[in-house]
Amino acid sequence: MKAVHSEDHRRHDPKFFLVRGQVKPAADQPERADRLLAGLRAGNHAVVAPQAHGAGARARVHSPDYLAFMAEAWEAWEALPDHGSEMIANIHPVREAATYPTHIVGRLGWHTVDTACPIGPGTYAAASAATDVAASAAQLVLDGEDAAYALCRPPGHHAYRDRAGGHCYFNNSAVAAAHLRQRHARVAVLDVDVHHGNGTQGIFYRDPSVLTVSLHADPRGFYPFVWGYAHERGEGEGIGANLNLPLPLGTGDDDYLTVLEGVASRTVQAFAPTALVVALGLDASEHDPLAGLAITTEGFRRIGAALARLNLPTVLVQEGGYLSDLLGENLMAVLAGFESAR
Repeated sequence: MKAVHSEDHRRHDPKFFLVRGQVKPAADQPERADRLLAGLRAGNHAVVAPQAHGAGARARVHSPDYLAFMAEAWEAWEALPDHGSEMIANIHPVREAATYPTHIVGRLGWHTVDTACPIGPGTYAAASAATDVAASAAQLVLDGEDAAYALCRPPGHHAYRDRAGGHCYFNNSAVAAAHLRQRHARVAVLDVDVHHGNGTQGIFYRDPSVLTVSLHADPRGFYPFVWGYAHERGEGEGIGANLNLPLPLGTGDDDYLTVLEGVASRTVQAFAPTALVVALGLDASEHDPLAGLAITTEGFRRIGAALARLNLPTVLVQEGGYLSDLLGENLMAVLAGFESAR
């Protein structure tokens, strides 16, 4: 399987991560990509550089005001006296009868869901490169590849149309889906990250042409806490085109695969898409530091095989999966399982 990767991800190196009132090292570290690349090379996957797709790929899924904010944010922040080394909001307006702010501190709060998306001097460049990676992998599939893998960093599935959150800035999986939609009337996004893909859900919530399905740790006790419940089915023309499958914390291989191969796969097949995006989070691992689910390396191989059996042109977009000794091995297992079942 061809894999797309950009070294520009290294320009994003966040430090701040607030966990239960304690400041800890950020989970999304550049070393993540190194370990994933090692897995790709061990599996003999060809790694190619992305093509430049520019702002147009992002504009299909993100609002003009948000794209302008991301492009201008660091320069405006640097102009502040006594500014910090990262942009972290101290206000998150609920937008009730609110006026769009002009000050960079207000704009930062307006466009971020939480404090887990600090913006540094290289964040915009790295996040933009990640969308090029996603769009390039989608283009490989449009050009005839059966499947392609996008090694995106920073990840994207928590990013809304106009808000960053949860280590995510631009929604790479949504970018891939929108790119595929240029030739495919119906596309499915199947999210297997340990966290609910709330940003992807939000972007397509009223869109009947994109099905969003997410298997994730139960948000009653896990991020994002306020999205990811089973009753969220879409709105307007998109009613019925969203399916959330929250799982008990600590769910292991067999119970996870029962849901993936059962209701999740049946829902995708019933929607009858002609292309698939997999939001590939490896943080469901039993060894992931975020510890929500308990999938083994063999379980990831089985997940890859189950995804392949959907028999659709597929773009696998890297989402979460944080530093553990098995990160690269788990990626190898997913891709090996996928290829063995094709």
